[in-house]
Amino acid sequence: MAIITISRQMGTGAHQIATDLAKRLKYSLVDDAKILALATAYGLSREEIQWVDEKPPATITDEDRRYAALLSGIELLLLECCRQGNVIIYGRGAQDLLAGMENVLRLRFVAPFDVRVEKFAEREWLDPDLAKTLIRKSDHQRNGFISYYFEREWNDPLGYDLVFNTCCLSPGSVVESIVAAVRDPRLAYCEADSFSLLEDKILCKRVETELLKSGVVEYLHFRAEVKKGVVTFSGHVHTDAERQSALVIAQAVPGAVRVIDQLQVVEYRRYRGEK
Repeated sequence: MAIITISRQMGTGAHQIATDLAKRLKYSLVDDAKILALATAYGLSREEIQWVDEKPPATITDEDRRYAALLSGIELLLLECCRQGNVIIYGRGAQDLLAGMENVLRLRFVAPFDVRVEKFAEREWLDPDLAKTLIRKSDHQRNGFISYYFEREWNDPLGYDLVFNTCCLSPGSVVESIVAAVRDPRLAYCEADSFSLLEDKILCKRVETELLKSGVVEYLHFRAEVKKGVVTFSGHVHTDAERQSALVIAQAVPGAVRVIDQLQVVEYRRYRGEK
């Protein structure tokens, strides 16, 4: 049940490598096209997916709540694709989404900025100045996305198992290196424990998604943890009604064996001028 995740800078040629790797290993590639093909089953539209495409929210607003609900739905889609095993997850912070799972090979593709600009401009038939702007924007958004949602630096090499500079290596040699790494016995040895952790991650994401979609719980102020089907809520809510709603919603999610309530009710004034 090996899983490969790919993090990439724009203009590194990572998608072609991912495509070649999937063919070589006979793995399923979960990229933008695959996500769009599966989106309707998760209640997601093309426009919504593009809206939350590896970008952090701008501010803390009600709109961000909808953004978070959509992102949670996409993450659930990715996690359930991982359940099949032998899969390559392309982008979308998958290396961090699958944190703790030891049967995951986390890859990173980089290249010098000028090289990326040249390749991207040539591939897309773009003016080089426009290519520079787009790549800078992409780097900024993806770094912000990882920093905001996973509290980690996107460029930190310790977040990955292998980092490839595609300026220095041919696509063929990169694929061969990854194929050799996938055969590492460690990945197979950890499958059983990782599968159990994956099931917990899927249930937790289902609970998160339902809470965010409900519109009745201020979910940003507490968190859910899942272990062997047991959901534990910790943190605080603003009213007892919110607490009860959260418990009811979680218990109704398929797979939830029990819900442990460690929530505190903390009343507050929404605005300074409130009396």
